[in-house]
Amino acid sequence: MGLVKAKIRKTKTGSGASDDMVGLSAALQAADPAERRSAARRLGSTTGCEAALLDRLAFEHEASVREMLVLSLMQLGTQDAVRGLAEHLRSEDASLRNAVVEALEAMPDAVAPNIELLLADHDPDVRIFACNLLVGLAHPDVPKWLSHVLENDSHVNVCAAAVDALTEIGRPDCVPALRACARRFPEEPFLSFAIDVAIARAAEQ
Repeated sequence: MGLVKAKIRKTKTGSGASDDMVGLSAALQAADPAERRSAARRLGSTTGCEAALLDRLAFEHEASVREMLVLSLMQLGTQDAVRGLAEHLRSEDASLRNAVVEALEAMPDAVAPNIELLLADHDPDVRIFACNLLVGLAHPDVPKWLSHVLENDSHVNVCAAAVDALTEIGRPDCVPALRACARRFPEEPFLSFAIDVAIARAAEQ
């Protein structure tokens, strides 16, 4: 799903917003996808509606409605929105996971406080997706986060994802962490090769 940057809209507050949220939250369950999409769009300018949008996102299969749900959560940009989106990194639906990664990449300042938790998640798949997210996250701490993975994560596939991310961004200051990772997994030839590529890429910067 190709997301477009959400336009800045005035956020509603107060009793009128509360009335709107009740009606629009109900409309998210409508049979007509156009009605659900319209409700999702309007909720993007109403404070406190993250839960309603996230609840619908868990079950929505219509692509255009799903996109609007994600865009509205991006528009809200709250920690509740970010954490709720990040939970969908556990989804078995690859298109939803990809949409979530793309959305989170577009919110670096809101996402940053959650990165260390994602990289410490008990599920290695979530940690892998977090590494994938860091490739496109415009934040100065990305090299530090990836280096921490290389030096500490016990799962070879998570470390491989971090190596791939560093190959993409090419950071010479991460070479020591790359070498440390190679020493931690000496019997993984595919990882050693990937690390050599990442180090060569860093040398080009």
